Amino acid sequence: MSATAPPRTTPPSGAPDRSAGPAAGVRRSARRLPAVDWRIRFAALCLIWGFSFLLIKVGTQAYAPLQVTLGRVAFGTAVLGAVLLVRRERLPRGARTWGHLAVAAFLLNALPFTLFAYAELTISSTLAGICNATTPLWSMLLALTALSDDRPTRRSVAGLGIGFAGVLVVLGAWQGFTGQDPRGTAMALVASASYAVGWAYVRRTLANSGGSHLAMSASQLLLGTAQLAVVTPLFTSFPAAFPVGPLLAVAALGALGTGFAFLLQYGLVAEVGATTGTLVTYFLPVVATAAGVLLLDEHLTWNVPVGALVVLAGAALAQSGPRRRTEP
Repeated sequence: MSATAPPRTTPPSGAPDRSAGPAAGVRRSARRLPAVDWRIRFAALCLIWGFSFLLIKVGTQAYAPLQVTLGRVAFGTAVLGAVLLVRRERLPRGARTWGHLAVAAFLLNALPFTLFAYAELTISSTLAGICNATTPLWSMLLALTALSDDRPTRRSVAGLGIGFAGVLVVLGAWQGFTGQDPRGTAMALVASASYAVGWAYVRRTLANSGGSHLAMSASQLLLGTAQLAVVTPLFTSFPAAFPVGPLLAVAALGALGTGFAFLLQYGLVAEVGATTGTLVTYFLPVVATAAGVLLLDEHLTWNVPVGALVVLAGAALAQSGPRRRTEP
């Protein structure tokens, strides 16, 4: 689900999901001939990350949000760890690298995953998916205000304005936000902003760390699992039962949405480039909305899809046009 779309100045590393996907340090030079056409894998990635919000909703029906997140990163770590063993790749070395990975794990995994899980206790999976689509806007806002990499242009400023206006349309601002839980919505938006901050941090601290995408991402998820393993018992009690449906939802959320999805997205970026690979961001709200309405019977008013289109249009405009590329 960490399908985020960082500014075009940000080197792609793993899933710009980010819902979904862990960060990675650098590109691997070796490329393997893909067995499946990239368009099919692109569609699969859109479906996997789009359905992540539905899986979160199902998981929180039986387990506490922190437990859902812990299960998610644990299953994701298991998948990447198994691939790491098969490929015989080593984990990164150096206390400094692991320290940066710990911060990245918090900003890109532990914090946003938990916030989305808590948010979906009171908001629909559809709204959560649309809030996730604001990540490119937060990334651009961060680049223009807090970082010195990019100078604001009329196009980027207009895109930001249009995008955040779309958020107000989604929430029904003219009705006083009636029908939407402000706390849950705020948590989902903060989770999306956390992805943006996390990607900026990764770009500046881990882009030249020397590790492979797989090793860096597996290490990051391992640290995220450790962080949540410490916090979760302090704020939740052990589940009295393990219903099959929610348990399978959490397992799929981790193994597919956090582990396997990273491998798909890394392969896409390596084959067709970061620009095409990160276009998945713009399809997630569509999949999340369809899944929520058709499978969870979530109510959909006219302003939600209209506002989502405005958000995506603003994000696309903010990231379009020539931009100065900067490397850390």
